[in-house]
Amino acid sequence: MSLVITGTVAFDAIETPFGKTDKIVGGAATYAGMSASYFYNKVKIVSVVGDDFSAENIDVLKKRGIDVEGLQVKEGEKSFFWAGRYHTDMNSRDTLITELNVLADFDPVIPASYQDCEYLLLGNLTPQIQKQTIERLEKRPRLIVLDTMNFWMDVAMDDLKEVLKMVDVLTINDAEARQLSGEYSLVKAAAKILKMGPKYLIIKKGEHGALLFDGVQVFSAPALPLAEVFDPTGAGDTFAGGFIGYLAQQGELNFNTMKNAIIYGSALASFCVEKFGTEGLTDLSEEKVRARVLEFVNLSSFVIK
Repeated sequence: MSLVITGTVAFDAIETPFGKTDKIVGGAATYAGMSASYFYNKVKIVSVVGDDFSAENIDVLKKRGIDVEGLQVKEGEKSFFWAGRYHTDMNSRDTLITELNVLADFDPVIPASYQDCEYLLLGNLTPQIQKQTIERLEKRPRLIVLDTMNFWMDVAMDDLKEVLKMVDVLTINDAEARQLSGEYSLVKAAAKILKMGPKYLIIKKGEHGALLFDGVQVFSAPALPLAEVFDPTGAGDTFAGGFIGYLAQQGELNFNTMKNAIIYGSALASFCVEKFGTEGLTDLSEEKVRARVLEFVNLSSFVIK
């Protein structure tokens, strides 16, 4: 049974206080797929690129064992491109260029070989595309995880609420949780959002970790203090990929397993931000990932006497 990820496969150009890049491979599905591949060996991507996306670029995915049959290549068209500059605090950024290109009329095509989908990650795209992806699967996956952002809340709230009724897990940041719910308290925000459809809600708080809600229990995951953050691009997508990849590996879907999945997703995201683009996700060993996870465990492990 496979793990299918839909989202962008794209080019990014990134500038941070530590340096800058020319066009490099990026996109939500790229980061999520590479992250998930460290836990599950049947990762498949649904996305679209132009013919400027070379075989060498696609090899970034293939080298991680990711199935790219669902990656459409549009002849004579260009891939989605984003360029941004991060501020000194690395928490804020300016978008310099956004070129939708092939993404402007993206129609997600689900190959027949993807119909064994048991785990589905809907990366940050229009709610309409996310809904189409679900509807084009012949059988509802065992787990559907949705990632979205404030932009879709601004321009497509009704469509987003329709998709929320169809998913199991929603992952958003604290500002987005407040916008979606109209509540400042994250506890109250979570209660309202869970009534919209998802069984579980993850609220990411950047350098302050993440919260997991299921309507009864709450889990607070720490964030790992890093000496240097070179590039935050793709960290949230990497987190989501690691989260669902770990769940697919374990095969158990409950609150306790999701707590662990958040830690593993956070660990992969911490590797991502230490280098530019996807470089931090290209060649991690099982031992290195495990050691990073233990660092997270030690952050919040204590004994009360």
